[in-house]
Amino acid sequence: MNLSKAFRPAAGLRSPHVQSILASARFRTARTGSVTHAAREQILQSCNGVRLQGFYSKQPQPQKKGLVLLLHGWEGSAESTYVRTTTGYLFDLGYDVFRLNLRDHGDSHHLNKGLFFGTLFDEVFEAVSQVAQLAKDGRFFVAGFSLGGNYALRIARELSRRSIANLCHVVAVSPVLDPGRATDVVDQTCLYRYYFLKKWKKSLMRKQDLYPQLYDFSGVRGHNTILGLTAELLPRYSPFDNPADYFRTYTLVKDALESIAVPTTIITSKDDPIIPVADFYGLDLNGFTELVVHSYGGHNGFIENYGLYAWYERAMAQIFSGYPE
Repeated sequence: MNLSKAFRPAAGLRSPHVQSILASARFRTARTGSVTHAAREQILQSCNGVRLQGFYSKQPQPQKKGLVLLLHGWEGSAESTYVRTTTGYLFDLGYDVFRLNLRDHGDSHHLNKGLFFGTLFDEVFEAVSQVAQLAKDGRFFVAGFSLGGNYALRIARELSRRSIANLCHVVAVSPVLDPGRATDVVDQTCLYRYYFLKKWKKSLMRKQDLYPQLYDFSGVRGHNTILGLTAELLPRYSPFDNPADYFRTYTLVKDALESIAVPTTIITSKDDPIIPVADFYGLDLNGFTELVVHSYGGHNGFIENYGLYAWYERAMAQIFSGYPE
C-alpha cells in the first residue's frame, strides 16, 4: 500500500466535519467491546511520583507481532472512539495493545494533585518506557492522535537523547504542531470550541471536587474561549505567565523535528479543520520521517467507507508488519 495514495473516502464521507465527527462517534465502538472491556488496568509511576493510568490488552497466547501503545488527544481518553477502534483492529491482527491516559484524562483525575498541561512530557516518556518493557524483547510501536500525536513526535525526537531500545516505529495521526495556532482555529469555530470547552470545564470541575483545598474553578464557566480560559489558569497553576510562552514549549514547527531518531510516519489531511496543513509543509524533516498528506480525512478521521473503518488502522498494520518478528 502506497501510504500517500491509498486513502480514497466514499463520496458522501469527504466533508472534513463529517470525518472529524465520525472519528469520535461512540456507535463505532460497538465492535470493540470485548477487547477493551477485557483489558487490564495498570498504574504507571514516574520517578517523581506522578501516576498515569493505562489499559493493557494482551493476547491470550504468546505472540511475536509486538506491542502497540496508543496516545489519545486533548480531552480524549483511552476510551475515545478512535483509540478503541484502533485497539480492536490491531488486537485482531495479533498485537498486544496498551492504551495510556494522559494526566487528568479519562477516569484518572484522582491519581495526581497537579493539573494536566501539555508541557508535562517527562512523565509520559517514563510511562512509555515502562510499557515498552512489557514487550520484553519483542517489537514496540507508539501511535498518537492529535495532542497524543504531538507527544508521539516528541518521544521520537527524545530518542536522540534517551533510549527505548525496542521502539521500532512512531506514527502520529493529525498531530498538533502549533498548539497556539490550533487554539485560535478552534476558538473561531463554534462547533469545536463548544465541544472542547464543555469537556475541559467538566474536567476542571471534577478536579476541584477531588481537591477543593487546591483548586477554585468557579470562574471558569464565564469563559467562552479556550484561549481565555488558558490565560486565566496559567498564572494561577503553572510556571507560565501567558499562553504564548506556554504553547511555545511544545510547539513543533520548522526544524523542531529535525533530530527525530526513530522511523516515524506523520499522517494528516489538507482539510483538517483544527490543524492547518501549512504547519506540515514548513517542517524540516530528516531521513527517519515520512510525511503523508491526504486531500481528505478531517481531524483524526480518515474514514474510508460506510463500514466506518479508519484507513490509518490499515496503514499502521502495514507499517508495523514491515519489522521482522
